[in-house]
Amino acid sequence: MNKLANYLRLMRPKQWVKNVFVIVPLIFSKNLFNISLFAESILAFISFCFAASAIYVINDIADRDLDTLHPVKRNRPIASGMVTVNEGWVLSVILLVFSFLLLILGGVRLATGAAIVAYILVNLLYSFALKQIVLVDVFIIAVGFILRIVAGGYAIDVKISSWLIMTTLFISIFLGIAKRRSEFVQITGSPNELSRRVLADYDLSLIDQILSVSAASVIITYALYTVSERTVRAFGTEALIFTTIFVVYGIFRYLYLVHKMGLGENPTNILLTDKPMIVNIVLYVLSIVAIIYKQDLIQLISKYVSLP
Repeated sequence: MNKLANYLRLMRPKQWVKNVFVIVPLIFSKNLFNISLFAESILAFISFCFAASAIYVINDIADRDLDTLHPVKRNRPIASGMVTVNEGWVLSVILLVFSFLLLILGGVRLATGAAIVAYILVNLLYSFALKQIVLVDVFIIAVGFILRIVAGGYAIDVKISSWLIMTTLFISIFLGIAKRRSEFVQITGSPNELSRRVLADYDLSLIDQILSVSAASVIITYALYTVSERTVRAFGTEALIFTTIFVVYGIFRYLYLVHKMGLGENPTNILLTDKPMIVNIVLYVLSIVAIIYKQDLIQLISKYVSLP
């Protein structure tokens, strides 16, 4: 039972929340209530979760020696010796088989599998080489998020707005550099500084400048997306601009948690445990659905309630 628990820890199911980006094209293409496309999007999401977990396992294998020097990461199953390297490789292969088997059996479009393959290859390069190159390490994380969006678009055969891709790029850079900042602050001046060699090439001033630029870029690109001609024409309204307030608050709240609370090393924990952030995300999603699917919701409600 302990072995199974350690395998599950290696898979990091909490990190699967990142794969919600796969479903973003479904929502913004006005297909949320299309049962067939919804099912294909969910299959792509689950497949990406298995593939991402395989990468997490491989990453832990690649980092096992450095992780032993880290105050927290040394407790990971492979670094601590609770799971052997060979067991880790077997688990990663099984997860990858499940990932593609699910796509094949579910009849999901081939291009979706190609996007996942690209994600795997990029992250293998990241795990064994690119994570030690300053700035490139953060951009590889961003590429991973963009490939999630691309996979989601391919899964339901819709074209993704370039503004949406740019917003994804900047928000992933923002999250990635915030993670680096928290790691940098945590280990600076400690004997564990070697636990991430790439951090020696950063300094706090540089990190904070990138953090500010990426935060501003997220807000600007998202706002431009909401008022772009294509977006207004697709949704038949300019009301999407009002959802920008939730994006602005989310960015500012995250900056507060990073700078004042010393958080940021684990973005998933922030998104799943910080109550103001959770409320903000829920309100954002509800407002997006209300604006984009206004007519669908009115028709649905009118079946059960007499509307004036």
